Amino acid sequence: MVKKVGIVGLGQMGGGIAQIAASGYRVVANEVSEELIDRGLGGIEKRLNKAVEKEKISKEDRDKILGNIETSTELESLADCDLVIEAVIEDMMTKKEVFGELDKICKPETILATNTSSLPVGDLSTATGRRDKFVGLHFFNPVPIMKLVEVVRTLDTSNETFETAKSFAESLGKVVVSAKDSPGFVVNVLLIPYLLDGIRHFENGLASREDIDNAMKLGCGHPMGPLTLTDFIGLDTTLYIADIFFNEFKDNRYAAPPLLRRMVNAGYLGKKSGRGFYDYRQ
Repeated sequence: MVKKVGIVGLGQMGGGIAQIAASGYRVVANEVSEELIDRGLGGIEKRLNKAVEKEKISKEDRDKILGNIETSTELESLADCDLVIEAVIEDMMTKKEVFGELDKICKPETILATNTSSLPVGDLSTATGRRDKFVGLHFFNPVPIMKLVEVVRTLDTSNETFETAKSFAESLGKVVVSAKDSPGFVVNVLLIPYLLDGIRHFENGLASREDIDNAMKLGCGHPMGPLTLTDFIGLDTTLYIADIFFNEFKDNRYAAPPLLRRMVNAGYLGKKSGRGFYDYRQ
């Protein structure tokens, strides 16, 4: 039974997971520096204050959530957590280093979970001696708003671990889909070719960026078109995932268009950098 949750990484994803988990659980949030902790907590507080202004939650709820979050720069502070979710940068070696340390630190019954969106969960589990207690918990950005969580089962994940992870996600008000441990799971393996096709057809001159986005919004009922969505996700993130998929599947659907690679190399990363397919600097 999960009572105390550890979060490694307080960036955009980790901060969102910490925020929703703290509505019903005690949370220990870990970062590598006090500066990053302050930044992560600031983001959580800003989102909660906005929710209070919109009367989606009460001030008491906000204070309860913030009061349930303990922070630390030492992984040892996660030793007695029942579930620890890793949300650090999307890099295999970095994640394996984190899990190797957690495996030594955490109590034997602790479930270790990764929020990876593209890396093989089973490969990450090999950094530990508890592969049966290892699972993928892929939340979507922005975590407090998006309803979906992909629970990813490796070849070694036990039924008990899977059911505990599933129940935990559902207790946060999320809808769970179960996926096998294959690159991209359900969502990204379908989404990435769609985004790449949008970029490819824009590059080839099929239509303007606005017309491509409006066509998919108004013709298919999507909340945003592929170029806007790529800007929101990050062009660098999209390219990184596309390259992983292409190396895994050797399928041209996952081959990154030259325009995407040129834009990333030029620092056009989307909304987070101020410029992508659209200009956000105003």
